[in-house]
Amino acid sequence: MPLAALYDVHGNLPALEAVLDEVERVGARQVLIGGDVAYGPFVRETLDLLLALGDRAGWVRGNADRELVEFFDTGTTGASLPDDQRRALAWEAQRLDRSHRDFLAALPHRRRVEVEGLGPVLFCHGSPRSDEEIITRLTSEERLARLLAGVEERVVVCGHTHVPFDRVVGGVRVVNAGSVGMGYGPPGASWALLGPGVEVRHTGYDRERAAALFRRSGHPLGDTFAENVERPASAEEASTFFEELALRRERADVL
Repeated sequence: MPLAALYDVHGNLPALEAVLDEVERVGARQVLIGGDVAYGPFVRETLDLLLALGDRAGWVRGNADRELVEFFDTGTTGASLPDDQRRALAWEAQRLDRSHRDFLAALPHRRRVEVEGLGPVLFCHGSPRSDEEIITRLTSEERLARLLAGVEERVVVCGHTHVPFDRVVGGVRVVNAGSVGMGYGPPGASWALLGPGVEVRHTGYDRERAAALFRRSGHPLGDTFAENVERPASAEEASTFFEELALRRERADVL
């Protein structure tokens, strides 16, 4: 039975609705939510829609989900975030119930699932080590090998950088499922279908309607999210940006 891996929804309810419709059409009864439901205009609504999947869905935590819980609890976060992102997460936290908070707070940062035809698959948000560590299609084999050190599974599925890829390094297949709600590259929603093979899929949705809803949502960054779905950055631009960010962080850690 195939499994649908949905990553980085980012409160984009119209995109999620379109993807879930396609998930039903292709007969994927299992769904893996790969983190970062949070940080977007309709976080409460996307959470409720995904929670309605019940036992069909497994979850892992994303960095934005973790930060949203921190804002719910304290009104701030220890993460280094720009002021506009802080305002956005504070706004989102005010719209959650305690039950949403408790659910997100309890999520693991990685999950192992047996997938027919692939065997044990490790799902994480950023990397197997961290929900905010960056892997891109430009990541060197040397750096990627370090990020995968100690991983026993032969297939790892990640997200976080919103650009899908499918690579094999050191005998480990690393798949980025892309982003449902804030994809870079061709406009639309990206996700992955696993079992017995791996297929990165692309689902179209009414982006003009989504942008209009974002702008009317009251979210502090509604206009920014609208512009992201109207005119997404290219896959090349996004991958280069994230890879350079990862390398700067590594150099800072060394210093």
